[in-house]
Amino acid sequence: QVQLVESGGGLVQAGDSLRLSCAASGGTFSAYGLGWFRQAPGKEREFVAAISRQGSSTYSDDSVKGRFTISRDNAKNTVYLQMNSLKLEDTAVYYCAADREASWLPSRVVRTGTYDYWGQGTQVTVSS
Repeated sequence: QVQLVESGGGLVQAGDSLRLSCAASGGTFSAYGLGWFRQAPGKEREFVAAISRQGSSTYSDDSVKGRFTISRDNAKNTVYLQMNSLKLEDTAVYYCAADREASWLPSRVVRTGTYDYWGQGTQVTVSS
């Protein structure tokens, strides 16, 4: 059983940057693929970015490509989401998630059902 705790959210202005962190405990961190998702009020949870077990592969949604970067530090049991050039539409609760399966494919990592464990989320609010 893996526990995930997100941090780093907050209120920022459009164009600013934030770095989200997600610390894991209770499992072998390097055995999990990881993903970031977000959910805005009244909308479904949507994929943001994912990273493979050793960090050799990443995949991100077109809406954040060139602005957001996912990374992980297996020695610190932590996954990060660096968010630059934030836009109003990036406002959402951001969740990290862990996937036990060895298979890492973009077609899998974008689906919420792929993930076995979820954090509680951290709010990101972008103002004009």
